[in-house]
Amino acid sequence: MNATAAWARPGLAAQVLRTRRDGRSEVALRVPSLDDPRRVLHLEQAIHALPGVQRVAIDVTARRVRVVWDSRHTSLPRLLDAFAHARCEAQPLRHDRIDDERAREMRDALKRLLVAGMCAMQVMSYALVLYLGAVDIEDASTRGLFRWLGLISALPIVGYSAIPFYTGAVRELRERRLGIHLPVALAVVLVFFASVFATLRGHGEIYFDSISMFVFLLLVARHVELRARQRSGALGDASIDATPLLAQRRSADGRLETVAAMELAPGDRVHVAEGATVPADGVLESVWVQVDEALLSGESRPVRRQRGERLIAGSVLLTGPAELTVEHGGDATALAKLDALGRRARAARRATAPAADRAIARFVVRVLLLTALTALGWLLVDPARAFESAVAVLVVACPCALALTRPAALSCALGALSQHGVLVTDDAALDTLARVDTALFDKTGTLGVPTLDREHIDTRRDLTPAEALSLAAALARESTHPLAHALTNAASDETALLHAHQAQVSAGGGIEAIVDGRRLRLGRVGFALADSNDPDAADGALWLADDHGALAIFHFDEQPRADAPRMLETLHAKGIRSVIASGDTAGRVSALAAQLGIDTWHARQSPADKLARLHHLQQDGRIVLAIGDGSNDAPILAGADVSAALSSGTALAQAHADLLLLDGHLDGLATAHTLARRMQQVIADGRRWSLVYNLCAVPFAAFGFVPPWLAGIGMSLSSLAVVLNALRTGRGIAPKPQAMRA
Repeated sequence: MNATAAWARPGLAAQVLRTRRDGRSEVALRVPSLDDPRRVLHLEQAIHALPGVQRVAIDVTARRVRVVWDSRHTSLPRLLDAFAHARCEAQPLRHDRIDDERAREMRDALKRLLVAGMCAMQVMSYALVLYLGAVDIEDASTRGLFRWLGLISALPIVGYSAIPFYTGAVRELRERRLGIHLPVALAVVLVFFASVFATLRGHGEIYFDSISMFVFLLLVARHVELRARQRSGALGDASIDATPLLAQRRSADGRLETVAAMELAPGDRVHVAEGATVPADGVLESVWVQVDEALLSGESRPVRRQRGERLIAGSVLLTGPAELTVEHGGDATALAKLDALGRRARAARRATAPAADRAIARFVVRVLLLTALTALGWLLVDPARAFESAVAVLVVACPCALALTRPAALSCALGALSQHGVLVTDDAALDTLARVDTALFDKTGTLGVPTLDREHIDTRRDLTPAEALSLAAALARESTHPLAHALTNAASDETALLHAHQAQVSAGGGIEAIVDGRRLRLGRVGFALADSNDPDAADGALWLADDHGALAIFHFDEQPRADAPRMLETLHAKGIRSVIASGDTAGRVSALAAQLGIDTWHARQSPADKLARLHHLQQDGRIVLAIGDGSNDAPILAGADVSAALSSGTALAQAHADLLLLDGHLDGLATAHTLARRMQQVIADGRRWSLVYNLCAVPFAAFGFVPPWLAGIGMSLSSLAVVLNALRTGRGIAPKPQAMRA
């Protein structure tokens, strides 16, 4: 059964199809080849030509296509065949991807903007008739007609388009905080009902045109900000969608059966064809393969993997076929964990930093007080002008520009960072990163790369180096520590493949497991041996031992990471001091520090020692960026002012980091710092503009020189200008050549 025909099975189709209320079927598909506009147009025409197809929505940024059709006329396999014939291979996504909150939010915002725009044009046309005196001032009936036409045209704007401002104001009141929605909602409601009252009376000023343009222009600014935020979110969807839903599992009798990738369990044997996507994390059983891991690591060059090494779900097999023994499937894969981090990142983008909340709250309090004072002053001088002047102050001083500048700048920064392989899991981290003055680095795996030479293996008890390496590699595959990676890489395809059972990893200690029927320990001498007073104990070495004593000693060399010197030079140029805190020996730490030009280093640091070192720096007034990749770095990653972890590190380290370097390189740190500073500059520019604008406009509004309609246009255009200025945050930094590809 081929992959397309397999989707005719009800069990598999149920994972990807959603039945709509009208009885039609809906499916979301990942289409990696959406890079040519002509191909996109051809694809859309080909899918629309199928019988029963009602709607085709293509998102080029996210590499997604959503199709709504009548499954009684066209089956899912036939739909997939149509994609293949259009040279756009498609992979169905799970049906829970169809309910895309981002798409719903964008559609809702666009509908409200279109309604506001169309109705505002009508309101302005009726108001223009009155402004230009086209209607005889004595003709009260005709003049009243145009006032009523303005009211009717403004109703959809006030009753539909402006709803987000009302709900936002109610939410702010429930949370007992002041934000931008409250003054906007007050202005809309007060101006509208005052105009309705004047219309019912037949005389008095009406401001339907003012409130219509006010809402429309404000929605334009919000829509621009939303598009920037949605685009940055879509950049991560291509990688999140990468894991295939189908897999070729080898049964006990050796035959291949097509199953759902979600059904794969640890120990299953999987066949991956050449050019196919790896469906689960697992151990390679074939001699060697080449894989494209650009989607996950950002590295554009093929990577050679040998027997016993891990393959990651979402990577593409360039040479094959290959046999894989599953270790993690479904939601336990490395890519699924990145998905969870991506969801956390997108949720964090919606939040506003507490400091910004407090600034906006103080601004709103001042606006409301100034509005009340303006109304009170005019009530004492000329009551007839009190309402108009108070509304003008409320509108012109609304802190929309102040509140929109940070989300817009943040969205652009996050989108640019995602193109450079940096995932930000907490938006407040960029605010802190811009103020960092100290970088605290782990050494092994972060600044240095360990290597193992077979000639540097000392064996005991008549064990050959190849046998020792085979035993040690079985344990090392259970760890993501850099030394374990170096040991695994040294085990070639000539080494006998052994598997570890009942493995237990001790952070900062080592690995213990049963291999070939006996319990082995691999790690530091104090962990591997009950009696660590061995005369041959060597600092920086890994020991392999069983219950009877040492079996082998592995001596490692260490070289600086290729990108470490350039990154450290960049940080130094920015005034950031670098410090190393490592659990390794003093000799090895000092040697690497000297090569990298780092003056301050600390050796033999346990996780508790590293945390104490971090607290000492913070007590000295330092703002610390912590960078690590191991489980023993988790305490300082969680306790630092801002932290970063490499994607090649442990899941525990990644879970506690604010920044995740998806490409496994340190270059992203300098880029993140540059963008963080640029974001702060853009935010500062927006706040200065808001201050200057209010200082200039508010006095004129308070003294009655600015009517509400002009105040609304001025405030809305000010907000739009601030948002457009914020969009330059991510410009000027070219994407790296090996950036993440869809």
